[in-house]
Amino acid sequence: MSRVVLVTGVSRLVGGMTVRALAADPQIDRVIAVDTVPPLHGIGRADFVRADIRNPIIGKILSQERVDTVLHLGVIMTPKQAGGRTLQKEINVIGTMQLLAACQKAESLQRLVVKSSSSIYGSSPRDPAMFTEDMSARRNPTGGFGRDSVEVETYVRGLARRRPDIDVTMLRMANLVGPGLRTTFSEYFALPALPVPLGYDGRFQVLHIDDAVRVLQRATVAQPAGTVNVAADGMLTLRQAARLAGKPTVPVLPQVGGLVQQVGGLLGGNGAFDAEQMQFLQFGRGMDTTRMREVLGFEPVSSTREAFTTVFGARNPLLALGGVRA
Repeated sequence: MSRVVLVTGVSRLVGGMTVRALAADPQIDRVIAVDTVPPLHGIGRADFVRADIRNPIIGKILSQERVDTVLHLGVIMTPKQAGGRTLQKEINVIGTMQLLAACQKAESLQRLVVKSSSSIYGSSPRDPAMFTEDMSARRNPTGGFGRDSVEVETYVRGLARRRPDIDVTMLRMANLVGPGLRTTFSEYFALPALPVPLGYDGRFQVLHIDDAVRVLQRATVAQPAGTVNVAADGMLTLRQAARLAGKPTVPVLPQVGGLVQQVGGLLGGNGAFDAEQMQFLQFGRGMDTTRMREVLGFEPVSSTREAFTTVFGARNPLLALGGVRA
């Protein structure tokens, strides 16, 4: 069967790496890479189309190119990537709405794969030890990327109801880490001293960027898997991670996250503190990955400790680099 895959968000690191992997896959006949700006990295044999998913032109591309699979990587993780929180929300939410509207009308479309986030589960003291895919947040994210992820998934489920003939896979990924990858998570660990909520030691999982690309490629060509948690094996606590990174910690009251963010620039370095992380730093988050293995048939190469240490280890020279946005 001919496979024509359209990928959004290709100008950023994860999108570019994924496009190259798909372009090298013999199971795929053609890859169409879409973004508002040309990628600075190579995209293999993929065809780049400069387009904004908020524009109805995306529907014409789907129709004219007879696209059968859409891989949506166009959800932006940090306001800095978008040029501000307002534009971030517009791209993430309005952009996804327009893309899904175009998908609904595309007769050729058979499959939709969406890169979602573990942030949809939020972080609260009432959370289970591990979230399974059929659980919902005990306290919904109230803003930022977490709130955007909730809205994106809501619209994706709406499309699935309206077009049950489209196979939908949503990958709820843990925090991504990798050489040169800049996210809110990585900028926190790039700080010379880490603000940690007093009396708390949240635990977390991560996913190495190489494993993220591998799972996105697999989801694109494998059997549909529905909603799947994706994370590396094992967990770290915040203070364990600080020791691995060789960073001193500074206890702060959780209620003063906004103040810490305002004065964070005084700490210098390449990092930054985002007050919206505070609940995550307090309570952490864990995901059950049974479906990832049993349904999607995927096993990450790097564990959480291995992936974190490779990128943030105390002797890692990459910590001195600015990196590029995810």
